[in-house]
Amino acid sequence: MMDASPGDLERYARQMRYAPIGEAGQRQLLASRALVCGCGALGSVVANTLVRAGVGRLRIVDRDFLELNNLQRQVLFDEDDLRADLPKAVAAANKLRRINSSVEIEPIVADVDYRNIEQLCDGVDCILDGTDNFETRFLINDAAVKLGIPWVYGGCLGAEGQTMTILPGDTPCLRCLMPEPPDAGVSPTCDTAGIVAPAIGVIASIEAMEAIKIMSGQRDAVSRTLSIHELWENRVRQVRLDTLRETADCPACRHGQFPWLAGERGSQPAVLCGRNAVQLTPPVGERLSLDVLASKLAGVGRVSHNAFLLRLSVDDCTITVFPDGRAIVGGTDDPSAARTLYARYIGA
Repeated sequence: MMDASPGDLERYARQMRYAPIGEAGQRQLLASRALVCGCGALGSVVANTLVRAGVGRLRIVDRDFLELNNLQRQVLFDEDDLRADLPKAVAAANKLRRINSSVEIEPIVADVDYRNIEQLCDGVDCILDGTDNFETRFLINDAAVKLGIPWVYGGCLGAEGQTMTILPGDTPCLRCLMPEPPDAGVSPTCDTAGIVAPAIGVIASIEAMEAIKIMSGQRDAVSRTLSIHELWENRVRQVRLDTLRETADCPACRHGQFPWLAGERGSQPAVLCGRNAVQLTPPVGERLSLDVLASKLAGVGRVSHNAFLLRLSVDDCTITVFPDGRAIVGGTDDPSAARTLYARYIGA
């Protein structure tokens, strides 16, 4: 789309008048391809912004279906989509094509994992984080560093969010900042701590802006900080990362080790025959406190626990968690659905 006519560019007239982008930058955007991993709260805002900005091709990957509580913060969806019982990726693509029919939208209904991540990244110029768990983020980081593709991390909880841009070979990666993901059951989740839509809007907009900088050829303008925004108490903090890449002995950046991409890290689901249940096994060595987890889940559903296991009954499912982080999710035989429930209530 580098040969776009003046008529094609008229849609982006106000954007092109911003000098750092200009017509040249807009033409680069029109020739670019982005991958959005997850099309829930963050991903829907990111996808909406990029399509309106004129990114040429957008690949959207999401494993989930719409639920009523999504409509509070997931801007691409409405009650008609909910009644249609559509996967999020498909509903998002339908809406985005009506917003900008000149953008090529590729919806993929799938769980992002080590088996498909490199294929999903094929040909893209930037990867954007719309996920809800650190296991997938570490997988994205592995793939991005290995393939040399810029990606933008973002996460929100309550009224707070944070974002960081990774330019492989130039800036620190996620593992430079965070060598290991947080232990399951320790950190709160959106379903235990809640989330407000304005925090999503702020973080997703920053993610989209960073992607626009990258894809319009303005990499020098990319943020070199970890940005943290707390909207309820009106605090903004930026953590400088200038020396982190040089000082961190990063397994990914410095040693080229990609265990999530190799399938050596991350939970391995197993459908339990005849039980309508899935077992999820986290990386070896993870331990969690059932007492802490029980306290965190109080009020979410019916919780019972002893020294050996914790059981949460919520909606039509039962999640049984063991001290080593292993869980049996009853009420489904779909590994993707089981992972979604685990991430929602237990954590990363």
